[in-house]
Parts: sequence; structure tokens; C-alpha cells
Amino acid sequence: MLDFFFIVIALGLGAAGGGKSTQTAAVPAPAPAQAQAPAVAAAVPGGSDSVGGLLEGTDETMPSGNSYVAEPQVPTGKFTTATEIKPIMTATKGNWVAVREYDGRDLVYLTQVLSWRCGLVGVRVALNGGPMQDWPLPPCQIDTAQPNAIPQDAKIYESYPLKSVNALDVEIIYDDLSRDSAHFERNQVLMP
Repeated sequence: MLDFFFIVIALGLGAAGGGKSTQTAAVPAPAPAQAQAPAVAAAVPGGSDSVGGLLEGTDETMPSGNSYVAEPQVPTGKFTTATEIKPIMTATKGNWVAVREYDGRDLVYLTQVLSWRCGLVGVRVALNGGPMQDWPLPPCQIDTAQPNAIPQDAKIYESYPLKSVNALDVEIIYDDLSRDSAHFERNQVLMP
């Protein structure tokens, strides 16, 4: 029950201005990292990888040609590791994307995912069942008080012709190289 309470608090902080809340001190620091048995990540089509991450230092090459390396999972209290953000990303999966009709266009937003990008190494999006495309992740601002704050020049949305976005598939790749994915129909994520 306490874990749920901390997730709810963290969600409230993340939703308040991209992590710029002054209430950050109200969230207790995570417990020290516990030893985790290494496991090999296996991509599960259309679902999440509950196996965990690859061994530290192991890399994986995506079909897009990007190569990712697993990062150490030492909790920082700033939500910069997969260990820290997985509960948040799981709890907010229905909010990963949003579609907005604006100025005669469909705008696809990934603001929720980008708000927790410091625990990710990759994000991929497919439109209407098409091929997965890499979505650029702004750098994590690790030397600041809010490393997950989204920079002003970050790409938080993509523009498409009006009413052309019927479905979206999103895959996130955590910095331990485990993955999660979700499918969204337009009516599930259309903003008023």
C-alpha cells in the first residue's frame, strides 16, 4: 500500500509542470538498491518485458540501427533509472500519448513519456500499423534539480494531416534494456 502512495505522489509531481514542483522534498528517497539477479531481456511483441534488464554493459542493436547499452540501476531519488520510473510508466500507460486536432492537423504528443525519459534509452512510435520510428529523446539534465524537466527545444509532438491518426503503437526501452509497449486507438487518446 505504501508503494502505491509513493507512486501517486510521484505522479502528482510529474504532472505538475514537467517535474518542476517545489514539493519534491515530500517524496522520500527510495530504499537502497537491492541486488538483482541478472537476466537476459526478451522482447515480447505487443507486451511488456517482465524479465528485467540485460547484464550491465551488454548492448542491443535495434532494427533502426540504434545501439543501446544497459545502465546501472542505482536509485538516485530523482527518477533517473528504470528501477525508479517503471512503476510510474506502468501506472500511467493509458496516458503515454495524446492526439489533438489543432489548426487543421492531428498533433501526436508524447509528453508523458518524455517527462520520465531519464530512465529510458529509446522510444519508438508506429502510426496506423506502420513501421516503428524512433522518437528523439532530449538529453537528461542530470546536473540540475529536475533532471526530467523537458527542455524548451524538445520535440514533444509530431504533426500529421487532420484525422489521419487512427491508431498508435508505442514502445519504450528502459535504461536496463527491458521494454514495455502499448496500442492506442484514436478515440482512446483524443483530447477534447
